[in-house]
Amino acid sequence: MLLGLVGGAIGRAGLFRPWLPPNRREERDIQKPTIFVDADGCPVKNEVFRVAKRYLLKVVLVANSRMHVPDREGIELVVVGGDFDAADDWIAGHAAENDVVVSADVPLAARCVAKGALVLGPKGRIFTEDSIGEAVADRNLMSHSRDLGLITGGPAPFTKQDRSRFLQSLDKVVGAAIRAMKGGS
Repeated sequence: MLLGLVGGAIGRAGLFRPWLPPNRREERDIQKPTIFVDADGCPVKNEVFRVAKRYLLKVVLVANSRMHVPDREGIELVVVGGDFDAADDWIAGHAAENDVVVSADVPLAARCVAKGALVLGPKGRIFTEDSIGEAVADRNLMSHSRDLGLITGGPAPFTKQDRSRFLQSLDKVVGAAIRAMKGGS
């Protein structure tokens, strides 16, 4: 179920075109990446909103249930129903080359990296073609160790340093995505 876009407009090519004052309208016409967020339990949604506003990017939050979304142009909430991986499947099906995906889910990260999307976790870890294999192996090892009862604790708590690292990584990834879409390196 798609709740819809808050503000802005969808142009003929399906690209988001935010309203801008006359002195910034040329920025609107440059093709830019979309930021997809695996939103259920994501601790950095507000940081994503801040960075997206600065770069004039569209944000698509994908979740299994309704949640509060700021009433700002360029922010869309997609509520998916059904099975456990429905949000992951939706993101993997819609993210394209040079889009940005924010998710702690390593299998989703692997699917999106394979499509050419730029992916980072909420603690600022950037997943690349070179690093995703190791991340998948680590995830599988940890899952197996938990199944055997060798590890009983959860992940470390989210800290201010994690939030800061995420902001730095998101800024780096968004800049790289914009440069790639403009044809630069």
